[in-house]
Amino acid sequence: MDDPDTGAAPGRVVVSGGGVAGLSAGTFLARAGFDTVVLSGGESILRRNAHLENVPGFPAGVNPRLFADLLERGAERGGCLLEEGRVVGLRPDDGEFRVRVDPDTGGGDSGGDAATLVADSVLAASWSDPEYLRGIDAVGLVDLGSKTYVDVDEGGRTGVEGLYAAGRLAGKAHQTVVCAGHGAEVALALIEDSEVPFYHDWVAPEGYFTDRGREVPPGCEEIDAEERRRRERESMAVMAEAFETPHGDEPTAHPSLSEEGAE
Repeated sequence: MDDPDTGAAPGRVVVSGGGVAGLSAGTFLARAGFDTVVLSGGESILRRNAHLENVPGFPAGVNPRLFADLLERGAERGGCLLEEGRVVGLRPDDGEFRVRVDPDTGGGDSGGDAATLVADSVLAASWSDPEYLRGIDAVGLVDLGSKTYVDVDEGGRTGVEGLYAAGRLAGKAHQTVVCAGHGAEVALALIEDSEVPFYHDWVAPEGYFTDRGREVPPGCEEIDAEERRRRERESMAVMAEAFETPHGDEPTAHPSLSEEGAE
């Protein structure tokens, strides 16, 4: 999609948070051509649920841990690099961001083992870990009791150019489909702000655009009937394999219960 005559080239985006919002955002960004790294700072809250029953496309619900696995698989298939690591520092630096990443996802600080990534944009989706955003000028944090949210506009933009927030961290409802949708919405705002040529992330049947004398827009794809059937068969095989046997993991207990058990 990089065309010097029509717009900018996609850059590198670091997504802090490998939950529903972060993986949804990362999938859209990677498919739009961005070099996308999704950092998972620990287990997603989604994996604590017993059964997920209010997500479109699953009439009888779905195992939340299987759903989380499929989100990760889809993000990787879309082009995301998924890495374990918790963002412990963030510094805007002359149009870029210096992102300090600690490989210890347990909440400690491994100090000298931390690495620094350089990114053109950062998308924060790290509920409930906003501490690396404190002290950054023009980033508004709203503390409500034990919860902290990032003040953003309708596109997830903070007061710092190139820095976005999505999902629960941005004050969205504690619902899987809401956070997934907001992650995608904020990713699209980032793409729009970057001036990378992009229309929609669509896979259209052959001739949908070209039979009307139009070029296929950036971000879109036309496929013929044979390729459409091949992709359908592949998707059926992937889902059949995923649902062949019950998921082996049990729901994760709330951290407070784990702490009580350790006393």
